[in-house]
Amino acid sequence: MDKISLAHDRVYKGLRMRIMCGEIKPGQSLTLRGIGKSYGVSMTPSREAVRRLVAEGALAMTASGRVLTPELSNERIEELAAMRALIEVELSSRALPRAHLALIDRLQAINARIAQAIDEHDAVSYIKTNLEFHRTLYLRAQAPAMLATAETVWLQLGPTMRALYGKLQRKEPPHFHRIILSTLSAGDEPGLRVAVRSDVTQGLRMLTS
Repeated sequence: MDKISLAHDRVYKGLRMRIMCGEIKPGQSLTLRGIGKSYGVSMTPSREAVRRLVAEGALAMTASGRVLTPELSNERIEELAAMRALIEVELSSRALPRAHLALIDRLQAINARIAQAIDEHDAVSYIKTNLEFHRTLYLRAQAPAMLATAETVWLQLGPTMRALYGKLQRKEPPHFHRIILSTLSAGDEPGLRVAVRSDVTQGLRMLTS
């Protein structure tokens, strides 16, 4: 891989993570010059990274070439919430047979870090750690194509999740995380499916009400 390709990959992965974790707010404008300065690269890798993220729905580009994070309509939020429910419920169901005690212990530790992020009023850490909770479980499903699709949905929702965090005013980790942990321990697949579906859709519904 040449230097330009390496630079492009670094910008793409870094900017993708920032968007997914809600570091960039809905409707926030970005410039290729600003992106390049942030990552210490030229305009070319910045442009290529932006093109990839536009293709994934993480960024939007206007006819004038302005780049920004999209502000999702209620209909789009509902569609993405429905996709989360379908994909993540299936991933959790496939993960359940491989959900051993070590995994449950790890999820509990991640949930404790979510509580810490809430105590510190750190929205970005909260979103990042919350996604880590879900990704850690779904990796046990051994369904990489399905997980990649889920991550693309998370990417499109990242800035919106930042707006949702401000509206929720959380004081403790999501209620359904505790139910997910208990259903995993009990091997309760129907209960797990309901808990995951509720967890990934309940908050988003607040934004469309």
